[in-house]
Amino acid sequence: MQPVTTVHYLALSLALLLIGTVGVLTRRNIVIILMSIELILNAVNINLIAFSNQLQNVNGQIFAIFVITDAVAEAAVGLGILIALFRNKETVLADEVNLLKW
Repeated sequence: MQPVTTVHYLALSLALLLIGTVGVLTRRNIVIILMSIELILNAVNINLIAFSNQLQNVNGQIFAIFVITDAVAEAAVGLGILIALFRNKETVLADEVNLLKW
């Protein structure tokens, strides 16, 4: 059995990035779009951790913690905005949100 290498982590990260990008570009539900953005951020974190491990440097791991913190804040603010939007428009579809139109 061969050990898990950086290439394996990069392949997993690429798969998560592709799934997240397709989710952001094709879905209309704002909740699914937010979850797809979280997948993209997790792909970035896997890259940071994999290269940090390969280079034997802890800076990538520290930066990944900051990315996770930013993702948590983004999720909290995004869900708060989504709840307010649902109360006003009674929908969570991105196509039907036109609050910023004149």
